[in-house]
Amino acid sequence: MRSEITNFKNCKSIAIMGGTFDPIHYGHLVTAEAVRHRFQVDKVVFIPTGRPAHKTNKHVTHNEHRYLMTVLATMRNENFEVSRIEIDRPGTTYTIDTIEQLKRMCRPDVRLYFITGADAIHQIMNWKEPERLLSLCDFVAVTRPGYQKNRLFEEIGEIRGKYSSRIHYMEVPALAISSSDIRERASKGMPIQYLLPQEVEDYIHKFGLYQDYEKDEVKFMLSLETMQEKLQSALSVKRYIHTMGVSEEAVRLAEIYGTRADQQKAKVAGLLHDCAKDYPVEMRLRFCKEYKVPLDEIMEKQTDLIHPFLGAEVAKREYLVEDKEILNAIRYHTTGRANMTLLEKIIFIADYIEPNREKFDGLEEARRLAYIDLDMAMKCILEQTIAFVEERGRLLHPLSLEALEYYKRK
Repeated sequence: MRSEITNFKNCKSIAIMGGTFDPIHYGHLVTAEAVRHRFQVDKVVFIPTGRPAHKTNKHVTHNEHRYLMTVLATMRNENFEVSRIEIDRPGTTYTIDTIEQLKRMCRPDVRLYFITGADAIHQIMNWKEPERLLSLCDFVAVTRPGYQKNRLFEEIGEIRGKYSSRIHYMEVPALAISSSDIRERASKGMPIQYLLPQEVEDYIHKFGLYQDYEKDEVKFMLSLETMQEKLQSALSVKRYIHTMGVSEEAVRLAEIYGTRADQQKAKVAGLLHDCAKDYPVEMRLRFCKEYKVPLDEIMEKQTDLIHPFLGAEVAKREYLVEDKEILNAIRYHTTGRANMTLLEKIIFIADYIEPNREKFDGLEEARRLAYIDLDMAMKCILEQTIAFVEERGRLLHPLSLEALEYYKRK
């Protein structure tokens, strides 16, 4: 897959194809190519939405799934690009922010064409900063055959007259295909072939998208089987064996101290706790910069402390874990912290006592305490870990000291 272009300085004109792309289909692709041909733009940039303001109450498939499906659908067309600028931007997504960010990536005299459904033209004055938005780019209103055009043409005329804006109209037969229809068909096991590229259809089937899931199950997007397959590629054999041991041990502890949901979360957090452990130092630092993982002074000097904090971000972006409790259990499984949640304690302890560990002084005591009282086990393991680190003249993270003080007071 092509890496995302960071600027478009060589482009005199660009068309912007925004949308949730949930999933992307041939209607989107035909529209993009039709606009490219009619307006002779240099590139069409597909921008999957992040958190669109008009869909805050609707379920939208995970950002990474929608981004990857869009990449798969467009990768064979050299005139198409896919941008992450909306899905990587925190908070609610507004079109004006996207246009302004894109303009900063382009030459000053670039001409932008924003492709939108004809229905959106009726609502455009309710968007954020509509007058500024209309001054920054041309709008291309697209619709399927049979659309009632009279009101649309009236509104286009009013906007043109009031704001001197350029709004164009196009009719695209392929827009009769809809993402909502594809989702419904997929959820019922009906065929979706020929409605979207084969690569996207294969992706939907591979990850079981648009199926009905039980609402009380822990929400993560990759199956456990797929997680394990990815981990086998990312970890050494020894690390993978350790990972499986931690996951199994975490489930056993969750059976004693938690609920069925805790057992599910423990399994996932155990699997992914070391997902960034085998990254070379240079790769850890590069990903921390790319994923905006903050590094404190201790982590910069003691680089093996980076992997749990980076691992939480890797679990979110590459394994599509959304559950904050799971992510925090990964984040603090090495340092610990004061007042940890049940899951955080379970992963911290399971990492220390998992059955594949070679024997060392204090291991059996930690295992014994783990099945009596988690807080006692936390205190024991923290004391042993801190003593081990100090004996070898290595740096201690302040979170570990804070955690020990906390569990001494318990």
